[in-house]
Formats: sequence, structure tokens, C-alpha cells
Amino acid sequence: MSEWKFNRDAIGAFRFVRCGFDADTGVAQLVYAFDDGPEMIETITVPGAPFALDAERSAAAERALRLLHLIAGVSYYKAAVPSEIRIDSYSIDADTAALLELIYVNGLGEFAYRNGLNLHGKIKFPVAEQDDATAPKLGLREHALVAIGGGKDSLVSIEALRTLGVEQTVTWIGGSQLIRACAERTGLPTLNLGRALAPQLFDYNREGAWNGHIPVTVLNSAIMVFAAVLLGVDQVVFSNERSASYGSVIEGTGEVNHQWSKGWECERAFGEYVQRHVAADLHYYSLLRPLSELAVARQFAKTDRYDAHFSSCNRNFHILGERPASRWCGVCPKCHFVFLALAPFMPKPRLMGIFGRNLLDDPAQIPGFDALLEYQNHKPFECVGEGRESRAAMAALADRPEWREDALVDRFAHEIRPQLDAQELGIEPLLVIDDEHRIPAKLWERLRAQFAA
Repeated sequence: MSEWKFNRDAIGAFRFVRCGFDADTGVAQLVYAFDDGPEMIETITVPGAPFALDAERSAAAERALRLLHLIAGVSYYKAAVPSEIRIDSYSIDADTAALLELIYVNGLGEFAYRNGLNLHGKIKFPVAEQDDATAPKLGLREHALVAIGGGKDSLVSIEALRTLGVEQTVTWIGGSQLIRACAERTGLPTLNLGRALAPQLFDYNREGAWNGHIPVTVLNSAIMVFAAVLLGVDQVVFSNERSASYGSVIEGTGEVNHQWSKGWECERAFGEYVQRHVAADLHYYSLLRPLSELAVARQFAKTDRYDAHFSSCNRNFHILGERPASRWCGVCPKCHFVFLALAPFMPKPRLMGIFGRNLLDDPAQIPGFDALLEYQNHKPFECVGEGRESRAAMAALADRPEWREDALVDRFAHEIRPQLDAQELGIEPLLVIDDEHRIPAKLWERLRAQFAA
């Protein structure tokens, strides 16, 4: 075994070796390997052990664990992208294989584009059994595990559920101090799930493994579905808005969506699969799917409870400490977009208080904002809104005395707006509530009224 060396281009097969869960400790093991190389063991820890599960819940937990094993494998598979996929210790049906191929091909879309790879038609999961019967109802209690990422979106969901009286536990994966501080600020019960990657992955990265973006939202969704079965709760709630379904259109390549696993296609496929194959009464949905990014920003602006605690800046999530001195770098696409999206809906002094400066009065920021506007550039590979949302927000600011003299707003008004169709610059049409979502019907009626207010 010690003779085995990672050689990306010589690897023939990626193996799902086995997965297991210890109900006494709450630790799940997900085991993978390349060819006959060493086992790569990832661990997932669910607080609350020991778990006493009856036969039906235990069987559902096993189904959820296998789904997690198969989806989490994407982190390891991508290191070599071998031509063969093997599942050693259990078999899957065609329905499962179809879901996994959808997730791997689309979820690795940006990874493939950046590495010059074509995964279409290459990823095939081995089908070895008939589609089995649909999953039973488990009698899960009405309670939501709500994913929190420390940004504005999840906080809008949490406050909406609170207003509607839905019992919830604010849930996150990993050790971010910023997310923990934000979760604690909600005053609600919290759940911090652990995930430790197999250490070999870091070695392989140094030894020339393919590297890049993975569909982390659906992976986190699978972890939370597994936790929901163990905890006996009936909802796993994310906060992905409808803008997440639109990618960056690249000349000569087509659409590449950085956030594909936050989009509607993934949510619908994964959510339907969970109800068919894991538990019929387990609802997976995004509470914000009917809203645009601008509509979410409008909702967020209604409360200042989190102004000093939230951050959507991706560069901050490696900073430790309870409250990083600056929660906004001010130069990344996320900072640019959140500033621009909130600007039409909150007083200027409040927004500058959150960010510590005015990003729209800094000429050095022109290229970053141009990408958001899709002006002489494509949308950044980040979780940001559509170009038309950014253009509408900028047009709204250009009409307001307190903003229109700022360098970037003034430039937009004089240089960019004359080239655009004025009829496509209104904010109101972008605030319309959509009907494409998986929110349970009895919740949606009340939620819709709240979002429309």
C-alpha cells in the first residue's frame, strides 16, 4: 500500500468504498479510494448523540447516509476525474444514478471550464438494481433546520419563519466564527455540524490533482438531510433566490453557472429525490426561491438587527476571531453586489455604516462593477445577482440626489445608461414574486403575503 503514488493521469477508477454511522457517537464515515490506493476517510459529526432510532428511521438514515456518501464523493472524484466510477459496498438504481450524473456534470461545470475539461458524457454511475419502492413517511415532527451562511439571505429566511411561528434550528457546517456569531445573534437554537475532509486530498492537491469549485450547496444539503432524519425533523431549508439559476454566459462556451447547486434545477431534482427515496415527509426547499436578489435585499433592509453581524464577503470566511475587524473587504464581487443591491432600499448613512465606506465613489472599483452590470465583461464566477438586477439598481441610484454625484453612479448615468433600453431598467418588475418553488403549500400562502408587504 505504501508504494502507491498519486498520479492524476494514470488513475483508472474512483471508488465509493463504504460508508457507516455510529449512533452512539454521532460520527459518520465516508470512505473513498482511487484504484487500489489508500482509503480516503471523510467524517461528518452530528451533535446530539447517542441517537435512538427505530427500525424505520434507522433504514431512512442509511438511505440518507448513502446519498451523502455519493454526493460528497465529488470533492475526491474531481482530483483525477477518472473514466470509471465503482461503488464497492452497495448498489444504486437508475433514479439515483441520474441524480448523481446531473449533480456531478453541472456542479463541476465551472471546475471543468477553468481546467479545460469536458465532463459531458464522461461521468457514468453504475446501475445495478431496479428502481425500488417509494420511501415511507417517518412521522417527522414539524421543525425546520435552516442553513445559515452568515450573509443576508439566510437571515431573511430565519426572520420570515420566526414571524410565521415555524419552529427552527439555525444550522451550519464547519468552524466559521463569523457564522457562529451570526447564528447566536438570532437568539434561536443552533446546530453546528462537523465535516472533516480526508487529509490525503490536501497531499494530492500538492501532487498535481485537478482542483476547483465543487457544488457545495447540494453537498451541505445532503449533510443536513442526514441530520434531519437523525433528529426526526421534517424540513431542511436553504435560502437560494431565483437569481441563482442564471449563470455567466461565456463566449464560445455557453452558460457556466458558478452557483448551479443553488439553482432551481438542482433544488427540484434533489428535493424530489429525497421525498421519493429517503423520507416522504421530509421537505427540502429554498424559502427565497420566489424572490430575486433585489427582492431579498428589500426584505433584509426592513430590520437593522444584523447590520453589525452579517457578511456576504467570501474573503472573510478564513478570518478567525469572534468579529473580524472588517467583515467586508470592499473589493470582491460579493461586496460590490451586496452594496449595490442594498443601496436602493436603505438610507445611505446606514449602508456606509455597514461597509465602512462608499464603494460607489471609488473609481478603482469600476472594473468590478462593470462585470456586475455585464458591461464589456461577463458576470463574475460568484454568487451574485443577474446583470439586469445590477443595472436596475444602478439606474435607481442615478435618479437619487444623494447618490448621483458618486463617481460610479455618475459614470453609469452618462456613459452606460444611454446605451441601454430604458424600459428594462425598472426595479419594480424585478420585485415580482415567482411561483416556481418547493415551499410547502400551507406555509407559502402566509409567506407570500409577508414577502409582498
